[in-house]
Amino acid sequence: MDVPKDKSNGDAPCGAATFKALCERTGQAVPRTRTVRTASGGQHLYFTAPAAVRLHNTAGTLAPLVDTRAWGGYVVAAGSLVDGIRYEVQGPALLRPLPDWLKHALVPPHPVNRPAVVPAGRAHRPYVDAALARETAAVTTAPEGRRNATLLRAARALGRFVASGDLTRDEVEMPLQRAGESAGLSATECRTTLRSTLDWSITHNQARTGVAA
Repeated sequence: MDVPKDKSNGDAPCGAATFKALCERTGQAVPRTRTVRTASGGQHLYFTAPAAVRLHNTAGTLAPLVDTRAWGGYVVAAGSLVDGIRYEVQGPALLRPLPDWLKHALVPPHPVNRPAVVPAGRAHRPYVDAALARETAAVTTAPEGRRNATLLRAARALGRFVASGDLTRDEVEMPLQRAGESAGLSATECRTTLRSTLDWSITHNQARTGVAA
C-alpha cells in the first residue's frame, strides 16, 4: 500500500491522514505491519496477499492519495537509493496478512448476471417465421402476370413485423428479393418494389401502433 506525502505541504503526510480517516470511519485500527519510508517521505505498508483472491493495482480506490500494488504491480524495495535518499524500514519488520476489511474493499465486484431481455414481439417468433415462410413461398410460386403484385402484397404484409421489432428489415427484404428473382422478376424490379412497399408498410404500421420511427 502506497501512502505518499503531499508534496505541496511539508507539514503532514496527506496519504497517511486520509488512510487514518478511512480507518476511523470503518471502526478499524491503523494496521501495524512492515512499513517502509519512501524517498519522498511517504510510506509503503506491506501485507501478505490473501489466498484464492487475485488483487490488482488501485489508485485512490481506498482513499485519496492511497494507492495499492498487487498482481502486476511493483514498488521500490527497502534499501534502495532514490535521489540519494534511502528507502528505510520503519516500525514492525514482520509482514502481516491483509486485513479482511481492506481485502473486501479491494476485491472487484462480481458482475451481475442479468437475464437476457427479449423484446415482447419475439415471444411470437414461430408465428412470425411461419408468416415469413408463407409469403416467401407465395412469391416464389406466383404465376406470370401476378409476380410483382404478389411481391408487393408480401412486403406489405411482412412490413408490420419490422415495425413491431419481430423481424429486421434485412430478414424480410433479402428472402423476398431472392424469391422474386427466382419467380422471374429482375433484380431491379424486386429492389424497387420492396424498397417502396416496405417503407410504406413500416411507416404505416409504426403510426398505427404508436412506435416512433
